[in-house]
Amino acid sequence: MTTCTATAGRTDGAAEAEPAPPAPGPDVRLAVKNVFGIESSLTVPAFAEPSEHVPETDPAYRFNPDVTLALLAGFTHNRRVLVQGLHGTGKSTHIEQVAARLNWPCVRVNLDGHLSRLDLVGKDAVVLREGRQVTAFQEGIIPWALRRPVALILDEYDAGRPDVMFIIQRLLEREGRFTLLDQNAVLRPHPQFRLFATANTVGLGNLNGLYHGAQRLNHAQIDRWNIVAALNYLPPEEEAAIVRARVPAFADEAGRELVTAMVAVAALTREGFRAGDLSTLMSPRTVITWAENTEIFGDCATAFRLSFLNRCDEDERPVVAEYFQRCFGREPGEPGRVSGHGPLAGRPVRGA
Repeated sequence: MTTCTATAGRTDGAAEAEPAPPAPGPDVRLAVKNVFGIESSLTVPAFAEPSEHVPETDPAYRFNPDVTLALLAGFTHNRRVLVQGLHGTGKSTHIEQVAARLNWPCVRVNLDGHLSRLDLVGKDAVVLREGRQVTAFQEGIIPWALRRPVALILDEYDAGRPDVMFIIQRLLEREGRFTLLDQNAVLRPHPQFRLFATANTVGLGNLNGLYHGAQRLNHAQIDRWNIVAALNYLPPEEEAAIVRARVPAFADEAGRELVTAMVAVAALTREGFRAGDLSTLMSPRTVITWAENTEIFGDCATAFRLSFLNRCDEDERPVVAEYFQRCFGREPGEPGRVSGHGPLAGRPVRGA
């Protein structure tokens, strides 16, 4: 067995990496009003054709105007944008859906506790070349993205390990070059490289007990984000429209009434959380899951117990059951199947 080591041309100091021909950048401009439905005269750069890393477009997605404009500023003016909000508000999806409509390549990286410096930067690995085992440097996601017109999303930014977070800090500079110590090379970012992040907190840690694993972040790093956008839950009518779009079985009049009641229960859990009566709340994602489970089981009360009630603290379940009773006129333990929805529905009465 023959093993050899491939080495980059090393110098005494860190040299700039040989610049590869830059990938093509945006080639069209789109009107914000036409694409996102926001009253604005702005136009934004975009790609005429999608590539393999462009997210799928979700026609049912509803854009928050303020957050959308913040993200568009990031794409247009190379601003670093951090989107903060409670779980289920669609932070990562919001960035992806903006990128999808711009045909902008987009890659998400989850900063979980197992992500290491080597995953982000790269490492030496044994590869097979022309039938021989060769030790070569395999770049991580950061060098890969820096060389391309890619929007890099750092998910769960406030859950990242401190040693990993300091690797990211240099990227937060607008023209921040990235040093590959293993290669004695300095990478110039592609002119259309963009950096975004999502977080449940703003670097203050797990203050309310909802987000175990969230870290207190270095505020010198938080200060480097050019824009911090807050994404809150949608108004009830818009949230209900999204649920109906996700679960078309509830598009009829009776289904609309049922979804409206589901969203009302979710709103009560959020008010209870703010008042300190509950330690958890129902996100829009949970409401969609509740609607999907109602279609499966044919019973909105059963679906409610399986989708949300059973995950609540036992002492708080009577409060949550009261919210259900106020919106549906019955206890969540009472049977009541939904006609026309789900394999178990048959011909029983609707949820109330």
